[in-house]
Amino acid sequence: MSNLSFVSPSRNSPWGTYLSQIDAVVPYLGHLARWVETLRRPKRALIVDIPIELDNGTIAHYEGYRVQHSLTRGPGKGGVRYHPDVTLEEVMALSAWMTIKNAAVNLPYGGAKGGIRLDPKTLSLKELEKVTRRYTSEIGIIIGPQQDIPAPDVNTNGQIMAWMMDTYSMNTGATATGVVTGKPIPLGGSLGRVAATGRGVFVIGREAMRRLNISMEGARIAVQGFGNVGSIAAKLFAANGAKVVAVQDHTGTLLNEHGFDMQNLLDHVALTSGVAGFSGGDAIANENFWDVKSDVLIPAALEGQVTGERAARIQTRLVLEGANGPTTPDGEAVLADRGIVIVPDVIANSGGVTVSYFEWVQDFSSFFWTEDEINVRLDKIITGAFKNIWDTSEQHKISLRTAAFTVACTRVLQAREERGLYP
Repeated sequence: MSNLSFVSPSRNSPWGTYLSQIDAVVPYLGHLARWVETLRRPKRALIVDIPIELDNGTIAHYEGYRVQHSLTRGPGKGGVRYHPDVTLEEVMALSAWMTIKNAAVNLPYGGAKGGIRLDPKTLSLKELEKVTRRYTSEIGIIIGPQQDIPAPDVNTNGQIMAWMMDTYSMNTGATATGVVTGKPIPLGGSLGRVAATGRGVFVIGREAMRRLNISMEGARIAVQGFGNVGSIAAKLFAANGAKVVAVQDHTGTLLNEHGFDMQNLLDHVALTSGVAGFSGGDAIANENFWDVKSDVLIPAALEGQVTGERAARIQTRLVLEGANGPTTPDGEAVLADRGIVIVPDVIANSGGVTVSYFEWVQDFSSFFWTEDEINVRLDKIITGAFKNIWDTSEQHKISLRTAAFTVACTRVLQAREERGLYP
């Protein structure tokens, strides 16, 4: 399956999932197929040791990664996640999906991703700062505003990005606001960035629903993962007439057949850091989330959630991938057999990286846009990209995912061919 000696993917593992998606697109690449092996190998993978002194005086070591999958179309771009289950294989797959996502939306970036194997809930704020700064110093040899630009991902946020930017700036001797995106506003962050991924999920969902003749008014929405992406998407769907009937996060699963009062639910989550205990819905078993009847299902948690077994139970018309890689190849095959449309992550959640791009451009020019300007530009770019993918899907009679990969891989491999091989 893979000639790489440092990973052993299975069919439904993250890297195995990505490889199967590349296999599916080869017949549509024409003469560019001779370059396709480029996409099956990350350009560069860095594994670093991160030692810190904990508050109690002991020394702890954490494993960190930064993978640059492709730099053919521009600097690497991709988030950093802090999670106890982070592995090299997962970060490789996420970096590869970033290559595809940036090319699908036609942003001038390659794909990259980073991660540290840790549970941030077990660390104090001071310990988290130490880990972040040491990690940034260790990967500093390969990141930079023109080389590779990290951003927030699972369990990271604007504060983590501020520490990363400051550390990189201290090490290089000049304030480099453009080294990361997703920063706080006073440090060169962009208006609209925090809500951008969730907003993009809503915008693409609205476009897909229109094409599938699913009315927004009264549409039943089920959301798995109620963090930054899922909660904002849910809020926007509800504000536009849909009703969010099921939500799930790491604390539990809630059902409300009449639709949640979104503001009350968001207030509860802000207060308690989870949906569990919210009085405006009924708690149900986590696995029963997959049996809830919906018009749109939004997996916005982690990869590998929509398995073959769960896909057989899902009762929805449209799966809108808010997370990266939430559907396994087995799950995808089952949904396809059942005629359920999947809008793939590489376009559905591309709002975040699109506004990250805006932030990077604003940092370089030292000229900042209003939030309205950003939202208008975001809508225009991602709806145009989605139309291109939808048309490609209809033209070749292929899934939206294979269409997205066809558009993206063609762009990457054209650039690869025109650049040629060095030396």
